[in-house]
Amino acid sequence: MPFYERGNVRIHYEETGSGFPLMVIPGGGLNSTIAGLANHPFDPMQEFRDEYRVIAADLRNANGGQSSGPLEIDRPWDAYTDDHIGLMDHLGHREFMVLGFCIGGPFIWNLLKRAPGRVAAAVLAQPSGFRPTMPDLFYQNNIKGWAPALVERRSDITMDMASAFLDKMYRRNADFVFTVTRDFVKSCRTPILILPDDVPAHPYAVALESAHLAPNAQVSIYPWKANPEQIQLALRHVRAFLKANRPASSAQQPLAAAAQ
Repeated sequence: MPFYERGNVRIHYEETGSGFPLMVIPGGGLNSTIAGLANHPFDPMQEFRDEYRVIAADLRNANGGQSSGPLEIDRPWDAYTDDHIGLMDHLGHREFMVLGFCIGGPFIWNLLKRAPGRVAAAVLAQPSGFRPTMPDLFYQNNIKGWAPALVERRSDITMDMASAFLDKMYRRNADFVFTVTRDFVKSCRTPILILPDDVPAHPYAVALESAHLAPNAQVSIYPWKANPEQIQLALRHVRAFLKANRPASSAQQPLAAAAQ
């Protein structure tokens, strides 16, 4: 059961398969865990292990997970992105692809902003986004479904701290995909595949707007989760997209070698 540690941050991760690295970000909001992948429309750890080195981690401080660290109230999104980048550094992957569900959408955009050139391609499945008709949805979901259990097990965290963290995360930049601007998406040349959804936390309009703005974006079928056959069609698209954008093996270098 491996852990990546950096100071007072401890991230539980799992990996399977071999080949070019594919980071997976589970859905579930701030309760994103590896175990939660079993309840997703498909489990990338199982689907792609024959083709890629698939890596997933429990989100820092997720209920039901084994990752922990401080609550960085002034930089919530970037704190999580530090963990994602740090894990790939720890494993020696200068370049990788990423597939994220739900909250993985905003995380992927932040990765693309923070680590330009390192993400070879990205798949956003049922990505989260801001819905103007439900502007406080994410704060309310997490102040009820995430904060109380966290405060109960962590004596160093109070509900006031959790509220300030969520306020900074979801209310201060309540627009679009939370982590980046439309101008950034317009300028982002990374190949993107979006599998849209349309439930309150995963607005179809935001997914489509992202696809229209990003110059190298594709959109899979919609709806793609209605039945097992449609999920397989979407998976066929994901496989083809990843294969088309996977760098040649010679381009993958360990970080230490790349720095020399």
